[in-house]
Amino acid sequence: MTSLVGTGVLLRFNLRRDRLMIPVWVAVNALMVLSMPNTLKGLYGTEAERTDLLHQVATNSSFRALIGPVFDDSLGALTAWRVGVYAGALTAVTGLLVVVRHTRDEEESGRQELIASGTVGRRASLTAALLAAAVANAVLALLVAGGLAGQGAAGAVAFGLGLAGVGMVFATMAAIVAQLTESARLARGLTAGVLGAAFVLRAAGDSATADGSSVLTWLSPLGWLENLRPYADERWWVLLLFGAAVALQGAMAYGLAGRRDIGMSFLPTLPGPAVGRLATAGALAWRLQRGSVYGWSIAFFVVGVVYGGLADGVADLVGDNEKAREIFERMGGQSGITDAFLASMVGMMGLIAALYVVGSVLRLNGEETSGRAEPVLANAVGRLRWAAGHLVIAFGGAVLLMLLTGVGFAVGYGKEVGPILGACLVQVAGVWVIGGVTVLLYGVLPRGAVAAWGVAGAVLLIGWVGPALDVPQLVLDLSPFGHLPKLPGGGMEWGPVLVLLGLAVVLAAVGLAGLRRRDMTT
Repeated sequence: MTSLVGTGVLLRFNLRRDRLMIPVWVAVNALMVLSMPNTLKGLYGTEAERTDLLHQVATNSSFRALIGPVFDDSLGALTAWRVGVYAGALTAVTGLLVVVRHTRDEEESGRQELIASGTVGRRASLTAALLAAAVANAVLALLVAGGLAGQGAAGAVAFGLGLAGVGMVFATMAAIVAQLTESARLARGLTAGVLGAAFVLRAAGDSATADGSSVLTWLSPLGWLENLRPYADERWWVLLLFGAAVALQGAMAYGLAGRRDIGMSFLPTLPGPAVGRLATAGALAWRLQRGSVYGWSIAFFVVGVVYGGLADGVADLVGDNEKAREIFERMGGQSGITDAFLASMVGMMGLIAALYVVGSVLRLNGEETSGRAEPVLANAVGRLRWAAGHLVIAFGGAVLLMLLTGVGFAVGYGKEVGPILGACLVQVAGVWVIGGVTVLLYGVLPRGAVAAWGVAGAVLLIGWVGPALDVPQLVLDLSPFGHLPKLPGGGMEWGPVLVLLGLAVVLAAVGLAGLRRRDMTT
């Protein structure tokens, strides 16, 4: 057991470092789940309405691919159906971020070597990282089980354990990938790619069958979550799949960790001359971030196509349900239900694009703390020029993502190409404000730059859950996205857009001024 010496100390240290990130991600996920029963009760208050919903989902393969099949008409079962896939995906993202942050990130920065020089076991760091992810998943499971207990204790426990199971499956998967790669960025990207593949497998399987029985569905941990069937004659044995996957992947991660040196990997970066032009700071920034840009771009285009394809059927799904219509109109404006749906989905993609811009801007922080920025700045490259290369990719990438989203919507919907593209580009103003806040935090408070994830999470929570909970407009206005015109369908208002763009410029300028004046950290 000497390989685990120091695990407790490292766990406390990890939780202290994540005292902002973990609570925000868990709170966003828990509130999304716990707010749904009351929302669904308002949407489908009668048995006839719920029966009609089950029929529509069973006969609509596109909605099954997007959300999954529904197995019962109780509020608990409808809650598990409506948020299960997305809550599971959010839990997976939390798990992989926590584990990579405390394993490969630590090795890249050199802190792991310093820690290993003390009385710390060989596998203590990996164990502490997995335990930190387990704490986050356990808290989420307790919140979900306690919050949904009123809908049925058994179903609440099953749903909470299922979400925690998904989180731990991807946490242990990230632990494996962190041993294989030398880059934390690549480890996060590869694990996120596996999550994307799991979503696609589940979507393909659910579109083919209405009961979740497809082989493709069973190949995905997200499919296991829906086949656990909370509130619909729970299949408790499905939890064994989560347990087996976590045990197997955990054993593989421990085995790999014991067979390599700190800082090394089983898939090392190949040495040799770089291919292409790297003569400028911007070219280097592009080389470092191009994989992320490509991945996000493909995902946004595909999601745009899917949402665009659903637009024509949303009127049939909403039907005469006034509450559902009100929610769409609150998110997307008072125009027709199809335009309101498109506007709400465009706004949702803007909220997600804010996550991209935060991660892209914080790449500056990663380069600085890892020491890789120092040799670049030691040459004839100023701080502002170095930072500008990454910021062009961050802010320009946000424009590209929303443009591709609009193209995807146009492909899927086949109508209103110009208005949809315009609606997507309007969201850039809100995304840039979040990017400006991130630049401000990095430039002025580099050690607190991670708080930008909390800002993005809060904005996501307001935009995602706020309209469904009918929160006051004052709360919705705390998000920059709440001030944007509801397009397509509504009237264009240039005033708020220009104000938000100006605010983004000011925030970024102050952050860059702080970066220029302060000492670089390592």
